[in-house]
Amino acid sequence: MGLNQVKFVFFISLCLFQLPVYANKTAGSANTTTAAQGSWGIDQINSAVWSVPGNGRFPVYARAQVMLNNLHASPGAIDGKSGQNFLKAISAYQQMNGLPVTGELNQQTWHHLLIRQEKPAYQHYLITAEDLKGPYVKSIPRNYAEQAKMSGLHYTRVSEMLGEKFHIDEEFLKILNPQARFNKVGERILVPNVRNELPTDIRLIVAHKGARQLYLFDSNNKMIGAFPASIGATNTPSPKGTHTIVKVAPNPVYGYSPKNFVQGSNNKPLTLPPGPNGPVGNIWIALSKPTFGIHGTPNPSLISKSSSHGCVRLTNWDANDLGRKVQNGVVVKFID
Repeated sequence: MGLNQVKFVFFISLCLFQLPVYANKTAGSANTTTAAQGSWGIDQINSAVWSVPGNGRFPVYARAQVMLNNLHASPGAIDGKSGQNFLKAISAYQQMNGLPVTGELNQQTWHHLLIRQEKPAYQHYLITAEDLKGPYVKSIPRNYAEQAKMSGLHYTRVSEMLGEKFHIDEEFLKILNPQARFNKVGERILVPNVRNELPTDIRLIVAHKGARQLYLFDSNNKMIGAFPASIGATNTPSPKGTHTIVKVAPNPVYGYSPKNFVQGSNNKPLTLPPGPNGPVGNIWIALSKPTFGIHGTPNPSLISKSSSHGCVRLTNWDANDLGRKVQNGVVVKFID
């Protein structure tokens, strides 16, 4: 990794741990009144103007999160709130675009996002027969031994599937659609208008343990993407140093081994079926370090807020986005 990248990573880390908590401020202007909680019409979100409204969920945050998502500075699960993943996404976007890295949704950053917005942030969507078809299962047991007996670790409900399809926290999806039943073909719901395509020129991936972020760089050493990530834990640390990607496996079968970590009372190896609710989600990006990889998760709203068993855990949509574009041989560097 070049000197500029090293300087960037440590600067962004310092920034993240000293972020201004702007959600507690007031904007001091009439714009604040446009972001009242509890009002989630499509026009109100899509026309939200810059403000710093305070704690809670607000249209200005909901709109900004979709714009960041679409410009490859992922906020994780879109939830309309000013949490750490949102602030990290803002910092990453500022760094990628040569803006002052403040970690705040300031007016300069907001206008920069608006200039690059190519489509409305939210749209209406009609639920299809394919959405309802599934497959779905009634529940996912916590015990790996019970999961191993299932034919697939599928979604358990339509709203869960739609949350992942549109990169949105399931609770927030229901807030946007308080009357929705999610059980009828043609039912109209309000959802984010999100992208699913990263740039193709990914040459370096930096897994920053302290920042709980994954940063993507191109052949010109320019940062082109960032994802919130859960990276290891104290008792199951992630690798050190530099490794490479050796394989991308969609819908992987998961091989559990108690030699790596022990889940519950399972002291024998198990083979778990594929599915988005599997331990590694629905994609596995294998590293040259055996048993370690970059993968998805059954719990997208916990990304970067929880630990992993040593691997790099992303939301399923971010992991799939990466898996579609990354090539074997790409360098993955872990730093503290």
